[in-house]
Amino acid sequence: MTDVLKNIDLQEIMKMIPHRYPILLVDRILECVPGESAIGLKNVTFNEPHFQGHFPAQAVMPGVLIVEAMAQTAACLVVKTQADAGGKLVYFMSIEEAKFRRPVVPGDSLHIHVKVAQNRRNVWKFTGEAKVDGVTCAEATFSAMIMDKPGV
Repeated sequence: MTDVLKNIDLQEIMKMIPHRYPILLVDRILECVPGESAIGLKNVTFNEPHFQGHFPAQAVMPGVLIVEAMAQTAACLVVKTQADAGGKLVYFMSIEEAKFRRPVVPGDSLHIHVKVAQNRRNVWKFTGEAKVDGVTCAEATFSAMIMDKPGV
C-alpha cells in the first residue's frame, strides 16, 4: 500500500519547486499519494498582483494561473514520487482540454486535484481539476517533462 502524505507546508513546497512569490500558486499540499495523485490548496487573496488588472471592478483569477497551480501541484507530486527529482525542474509540455466553468475570486479556497494519467521515463501526463466548495471551476489535461536544472 502506498503511503499517503498529508499537509505538506509552504516551506517544504519551496524546497520541491523553484517558484516564488508572486508566481508560487500552491500554499499547501493537503494530500499526496506518490505515483498517483495530489490535492493542493491555493487561498486566493485580493492582495495578489494580477487582481490589479484582471479585473479592477470585478476581480477574477486568470484561468492560466489556475492551470499553473495545477502544474505546480503536479510538480510536487513528481518530486514526491521520484527519489532523484529533488534537483530537477518540471517543465510544461502541453495543455489540452482546458475548460473554465466558473470564476475564482478573492476569498476562495481553491482545491487543486491532480492525477497521474501516464508516466514514461521523464514525461508525465496529468488530469487536473480545480474546485471551490466542491464545485469544479476549471479542468485540464496537461503534460510535463522532468529535466536537469540548467548548468547541472
